[in-house]
Amino acid sequence: MEYVLELAIKDRWLSVVEIAQYVGVSKETIYRWVEQGKIPSHKVGKQWKFKTVEVDDWIRSGGAEINN
Repeated sequence: MEYVLELAIKDRWLSVVEIAQYVGVSKETIYRWVEQGKIPSHKVGKQWKFKTVEVDDWIRSGGAEINN
């Protein structure tokens, strides 16, 4: 069941709030990364959308550096 849920999440577009929860950062951080062109994102109408597969690849390549 968990595998099916994981596939469903990976195959759909996520919102800013959902991708922030997925990555474990605030939505403000997501907006900042979008503004800086760091995180893979797609503008759909007025909203930003994200594919978890693209974000996972970005994280694995070292794209998600969080400064404390």
